Amino acid sequence: FERRTGLTAIKAVVGSGSVYGMVRCRVGHSGRKSCLLRNGTYGVGHPWEVFRRRGRRIPLGTLWGVTNQDSARTASEYDAVAVEYDRHNASSAANNYYERPATIALLGDVHGKRVLEVGCGTGPVTEWLVDHGAEVVACDVSAGMLEIARSRVGESAELHHHDLAEPLTFLEDASIDLVVASLVFHYLRDWVAPLRELHRVLRPTGSVVMSIHHPAWDWRNHCPEDYFAFLQVSEVWVKPHPVTFWRRPLTAVTDAISEAGFLIDRLVEARPKPELGERDPSAFKELTTGPFLMHLRLRPAQPDGSVAGFGGTSS
Repeated sequence: FERRTGLTAIKAVVGSGSVYGMVRCRVGHSGRKSCLLRNGTYGVGHPWEVFRRRGRRIPLGTLWGVTNQDSARTASEYDAVAVEYDRHNASSAANNYYERPATIALLGDVHGKRVLEVGCGTGPVTEWLVDHGAEVVACDVSAGMLEIARSRVGESAELHHHDLAEPLTFLEDASIDLVVASLVFHYLRDWVAPLRELHRVLRPTGSVVMSIHHPAWDWRNHCPEDYFAFLQVSEVWVKPHPVTFWRRPLTAVTDAISEAGFLIDRLVEARPKPELGERDPSAFKELTTGPFLMHLRLRPAQPDGSVAGFGGTSS
């Protein structure tokens, strides 16, 4: 994994852990990126980066017509790891025994509902939704991940190659009953515009179920000296492929949710399924004794501040 500054390639250090390894990087207020070097110092890199794809150097922002820099990076990184990630996702402690069961538990009965899944990846939740009677519209910024999702669900779901940073032009106002956003929003620097789009397409009685990195987990691993830091960081979940995302404090999460017109109905710090204790005792202990992910269920506030089905108004 390389970051380039001028003519010099900076290789970041990859650590390891019982859940996944990581590369620590961050972006300062100027937009310039720094990566942790082997000697423990930070080297400063370009505000834009170059990735290699089939032997060619391609500036971010030119991939597949995706113009948002963060989205283009995410597409590039996940296209490179799609097959390996799908295999890893099916059995990993964090996904199969922890994040996905907690997400499904918050969804409730989806039979007969029109469900939008943003950041569907290779489609494990998409498949679950289809199997449980939902009418599914799903999208992902990675063409490679989306192809695997298509092979999983065929024509049973409506799939779109789409950048969540852009408007959901394929959906009408108030046309969706439920939105699922499983581990996707941390790839976006700005949450307000995408959340407002979800608010637009949701029916008044609808909800958004989302999972995100727990701010305390990323604080411990990336910026222990400053909990309130808002940083772009990279981690390795499937070696040797890095993925890059934004770390933010809880206040930044709740501010964006409120500004987009949502109220938090549920906040869940999940625990893993008990059977993980036999399969992977080390991961089970880590996931039961400290924060890792956070699940939220959001309800759209109406213009008068009310929430459909709840009565009263928000303050």
